[in-house]
Amino acid sequence: MTAEQSAPEPEASLVDEPEVRQAIADGDRASVSMIVAEHPSSPLAWTELADLADSEGRAIESFAFASVAVDLAREQLAAGGWQPGHLVSWSDEPNRAYLRALDTQRRAAESLGLDERATRLADELATADPEAPARIASEFTPTQLITIVGGAAMLFEPAASAEAIVGDPIAEPAATDAAAGED
Repeated sequence: MTAEQSAPEPEASLVDEPEVRQAIADGDRASVSMIVAEHPSSPLAWTELADLADSEGRAIESFAFASVAVDLAREQLAAGGWQPGHLVSWSDEPNRAYLRALDTQRRAAESLGLDERATRLADELATADPEAPARIASEFTPTQLITIVGGAAMLFEPAASAEAIVGDPIAEPAATDAAAGED
């Protein structure tokens, strides 16, 4: 190796957390806080909590939870020899917690009007892994966490009155003369 060549940066990696991943997979939105309480040093658990708050439009909580996730991840990475500005590869699944937390914190900062902070976080994310922002945008959008049905109980509880079920009838669409719009 010549003086002009430099050794490749060692690739940093977070600790794999299979028990946290499993708890998240087995749980629901309501159980995320409990998972964090059971694994308070887990960047992944805090990232999930931040994403949940983000999906519910709670920018202040999302920012705070993502900040904790980022700090915990940086501590783990630094313990493994990582330094800010070094690669944190998306392809290593445990690292996704850090990269997602940076992006969630960035989105919350934008929402809160912390534009300079949002720019720094976007730069940090792009430096950690240039492909991460696009991967996060396609695989971990906040809307993926939004509940589609208000609650399962609504499906099974009888309505308070027939009016709640029946409502106003919907009028049939008026038939149009097929020839009227043709040229």
